[in-house]
Amino acid sequence: MRKKKAIVSACLLGETVRYDGTTKKDNNVIEALKAYEIIPFCPEDPVMGTPRERISVINVNGEYRVITDNSRIEVTTALKLQTEKMIEAHPDADIIVLKSKSPSCGLGTTPILNTNREEVKLGNGVAADLFSNRFPGRVFDEYSILTHLA
Repeated sequence: MRKKKAIVSACLLGETVRYDGTTKKDNNVIEALKAYEIIPFCPEDPVMGTPRERISVINVNGEYRVITDNSRIEVTTALKLQTEKMIEAHPDADIIVLKSKSPSCGLGTTPILNTNREEVKLGNGVAADLFSNRFPGRVFDEYSILTHLA
């Protein structure tokens, strides 16, 4: 019998992959997933390195685009490709646990900005969207996973 698999935002596991070179280690998540094979995931680090410029999700003519805050470089496609690689490598993942509010991984908690960079609503990050489509009902953030597994 195989061990259940969990794809988890690497920053929640203590990896220093956040834009500012820090982590958001969550011991509660790590403990809750101790029975799982953990697969760390961060689409931003391989695309832009760490540390890196902050990114935001911008609604451009009805389409969500991930754009660097200072240099205004669009990285949407690159982030989607990293996420698709993870999905292809682990199509049998049992759950996905993503970092809330992240432009890549936020699940209904990511600020969506207009072209003037004003927040207009909350939505999904790019990776959260792709994971949710591929693994319906199996995608959580660091808060909802604790309730789900309790």
